[in-house]
Amino acid sequence: MQTFVEAIVSVLLLVGSVFTLIGAVGLARLPDFFMRLHGPTKSTTLGVGGIVIASVIYFSAHSNFASLHELLIPAFLFLTAPISAHMLAKAGIQQSVPLSEGTRGRPPTTGACAEHGDAGEDDPGAREGGKHG
Repeated sequence: MQTFVEAIVSVLLLVGSVFTLIGAVGLARLPDFFMRLHGPTKSTTLGVGGIVIASVIYFSAHSNFASLHELLIPAFLFLTAPISAHMLAKAGIQQSVPLSEGTRGRPPTTGACAEHGDAGEDDPGAREGGKHG
């Protein structure tokens, strides 16, 4: 049974480490602000979740009680990462951060939506699937 628990912990640590590495590489290699935003908010969050779940399993198996207080770390991270990513994206739109050519979903450059920084249903580029701006 001990070897089985250690195998599960090892797999979770490897999966969590791979997700964290992918997030770090994405942060360093992607071309613009909005693409870089996905690295730390998506894959790194999954990486930390895998590592913490491995820690919970390991310490629960090696003690007489379940080590559930460690679950507060990913719970806090899963709640705050999407909110912080949304706030950073809105700030990037408001500051008119430069975009690379590969970025899709560009905000409109004219009209009422451009003043507020969000694309509404009236955006012809979004309906047609083409680029605009």
